[in-house]
Amino acid sequence: MAMMIHVDIVSAEGEIHSGQAEMVYAPAIMGEVGIAPRHTPLVTRLKPGEIRVDTGSGEMKHFFVSGGILEVQPHVVTVLADTAIRAHDLDEAAAEDAKRRAEEALSGQQADFEYAKAKSELAEAVAQLRTIERIRKGKRG
Repeated sequence: MAMMIHVDIVSAEGEIHSGQAEMVYAPAIMGEVGIAPRHTPLVTRLKPGEIRVDTGSGEMKHFFVSGGILEVQPHVVTVLADTAIRAHDLDEAAAEDAKRRAEEALSGQQADFEYAKAKSELAEAVAQLRTIERIRKGKRG
């Protein structure tokens, strides 16, 4: 039997996932990280993107986070997300609409605060669309 690591993904709305995994992939601020059992302890910020949990049984679970904190201990991975959604629950039409609205707000370039907010919303919408696309490609292949 392969070594396993416990994974908890939680957000303000509640627990999204709790279970065992062989490997976890997360969108850390410095780039994607892969976490295996006995990983060196680590705490880092997360950027909007996809978290993949390889359960070791041939199943890959996909989640979208809008940002947050990743804490890694040798036998436990904890994701404290601003917002976390099971990837199959993402709404492509809503993400496309959010992307369009953010692009329009960016083109208007009003106050610095509004610009930063629009840029953040655009990054989140694009990350959601990438997650949806990655899942589609995985299902075809």
